[in-house]
Amino acid sequence: MNTRSSPRIFCPSALLQGESLELSPEAARHVQVLRLQPGDELRLFNGRWNPGAANPGEFVATIEHMGRREVRVKIERHLALEREARRGVHLAVGMPANERMDWLVEKAAELGVASIQPLMTERSVLRLNRERAQKKLVHWQNVAIAACEQCGGNRVPLIHEVIGFAAWAEAPAARTGARLLLSLRAGVPGIHQALAELDGADAELSLLSGPEGGLTESELATARSLGFVDVTLGPRVLRAETAALAALAAVLV
Repeated sequence: MNTRSSPRIFCPSALLQGESLELSPEAARHVQVLRLQPGDELRLFNGRWNPGAANPGEFVATIEHMGRREVRVKIERHLALEREARRGVHLAVGMPANERMDWLVEKAAELGVASIQPLMTERSVLRLNRERAQKKLVHWQNVAIAACEQCGGNRVPLIHEVIGFAAWAEAPAARTGARLLLSLRAGVPGIHQALAELDGADAELSLLSGPEGGLTESELATARSLGFVDVTLGPRVLRAETAALAALAAVLV
C-alpha cells in the first residue's frame, strides 16, 4: 500500500535545489487536476535509465504560484532514493492488440523495465501506419510516465518507435547485453535457470517476446542468429501480454 502523502510528478526539466521552476504544461495540468494549492508539497523526478549513472532520485518541491495554466514551484531538496532494478532489461515485444498493449506498457513500467520496443511481426494482429504509430508512441510514453508517478520509479522507460521485426533485427540495439527468447520449444531451460547462469555476467539484458500466435520459424531463426537463447516460462501457453510480464517479473523482481 502506498503511504506517501506527496504526489509524484514527472518533470522533464533540469531540477536544481533552491531554484524556482515553471512546470511543463502536462505537469501543471496534473497539479491542477489534483487540486493542489500554493504551499502544498510534491515530489518531482526527471530521470531516465542510464546504467552506471548517479542515482537521479527525486526532489521535494513546494508550490509557489498557481495560475490558470501555469504552475511555479520551488525545489527544496534532493532525495537520493533508489527503487530501480539492478539490471537494465530491454523488452522487444510483438504488440498485442487493442488495449492490451496499454496494459503491458503500464505494468512493465511498474516492474522497472528500462525500455520497450514495440514490434510488428508476421503474426501481429495490431497493424499501424506511420501516423497511428506516432500517436501510439506518444500515448504509450505517457502511460509509462503515469505508471512511474504511481509506483515510485524515478527512471521512466523509453518507448521506442514501432518498427517491423526485420528492421529491429538489423539494429545494434537488438543485441544489448545477454539475450533471452521466450519460447515454446521443448527441452529448453526455464527462465530462472538461464538467469542463474547469466547472473553477474551482464549489467543489461534483452528479452524478446512474440505476439498472439507467437513468432514464425523464420523470425525465431533470426533471433537465434542474433544470440538470443530459448527459455521457457513453463508448460502453459500464456497470452502475449501475460508472457512478457511474467518474464519481466522473473528477471526484475
